[in-house]
Amino acid sequence: MKIALVTGASAGIGEATALALREAGYTVYGAARRVERMAGLAERGIKILEMDVTDDASMVAGIERIIEESGRIDVLVNNAGYGSYGAFEDVPLSEGKYQFEVNVFGLARLVQLSTPHMRAQGSGKIVNISSIGGKIHEPLGGWYHSTKFAVEGLSDSLRLELKPFGIDVVVIEPGAIKTEWGGIAIENLMKTSGDTAYAPQAKALAKFFDQAARGSHPKVIADVIVKAVRARRPKTRYAAGFGAKPILLVRRVLPDRAFDALFLGALCRFA
Repeated sequence: MKIALVTGASAGIGEATALALREAGYTVYGAARRVERMAGLAERGIKILEMDVTDDASMVAGIERIIEESGRIDVLVNNAGYGSYGAFEDVPLSEGKYQFEVNVFGLARLVQLSTPHMRAQGSGKIVNISSIGGKIHEPLGGWYHSTKFAVEGLSDSLRLELKPFGIDVVVIEPGAIKTEWGGIAIENLMKTSGDTAYAPQAKALAKFFDQAARGSHPKVIADVIVKAVRARRPKTRYAAGFGAKPILLVRRVLPDRAFDALFLGALCRFA
């Protein structure tokens, strides 16, 4: 039986992915900081790991436990992450650094810890959850978009260097999904820039996010992840969820300033 690790498994895409992989016949380890929120996963046969992707010791311990118990790791789904929003002028550098710690460096460290085992096996799948935010931009999202652009570039380089060892690297680019992400992003946004010179933009973007939170169910992304990890030759990228493909198409076609005008025009409707 193949072994999968899913981070950020306590809710949303991570929870749905852990369940979908379990239903597909994988032995699944679900990892998150909030272990108490994964009781339902444990009841459905998923092995629970307490893991903080900003804490190296917990990541090392998690991978060691998987290898000790199962002897291998076949799939790593790097899903843990959050959206830090606020005007670049307003966001403390400490918060920007923490956004990278969670969204990029935690992902990178788990790749470092998993790849030696995958190389020894001669096979493996690394699935990095990016976002359409790794291809587009919006105001007050500089730190978040920076992390997702980084995930895209990191994944492309990894794909090339790991291919000779039989390890595939896949990027998932969700659109609007019904998860806690939007609420957390709105909370960060308003706390940071709701009372500053950028308040009008913050309020409009918060309303925009509230509408986007009515997007696709997380299972839409989970099913795409299962499809990718079961494929003999997976695509390098999968865009899925509400609005993902049309938005990315528009971004590819439009010049920067035209895309800027389109986005700002859409945002004005929420002002």
